Amino acid sequence: MSTVELATPEAALEFGRRLGAGLRAGDLVVLDGPLGAGKTVLAKGIAAGMGVTGQVTSPTFVIARVHHPAADGPPLVHVDAYRLGGLEDVDDLDLDTDLTDAVVVVEWGAEVADRLADEFLLIRLHRRADDVREAELEPHGADWPQRLAAVRG
Repeated sequence: MSTVELATPEAALEFGRRLGAGLRAGDLVVLDGPLGAGKTVLAKGIAAGMGVTGQVTSPTFVIARVHHPAADGPPLVHVDAYRLGGLEDVDDLDLDTDLTDAVVVVEWGAEVADRLADEFLLIRLHRRADDVREAELEPHGADWPQRLAAVRG
């Protein structure tokens, strides 16, 4: 596990862009942290790096949004697990189908990540007292550490 400091929203967007540029169909990224930690800002950066269309906003009231690629590349499925009642609600979303054809980013999904896939990237976001965010990167799977090294530069 490693930690990345995200001093500003722009830094979070840029980190997300670098991460998104390297994502591929079948990838699962789970964003976890309290309200205001920066989950949606990071998701916006991931979407920008992937080059998908549509405005990325918190999917809280629709549960999931699909953003299609502007050019070649996989779609982004952006999910908010906050309002899901339990693991059976996750099954109802049929995300296992999307996991093979799209990049799936799940906010509030730490409790269900290992139910969705064996390999995923968990990013735990924390907001410090000085308003700086820290992203703890917890890779699950053989190739995530190598891929993260490229993102961190």
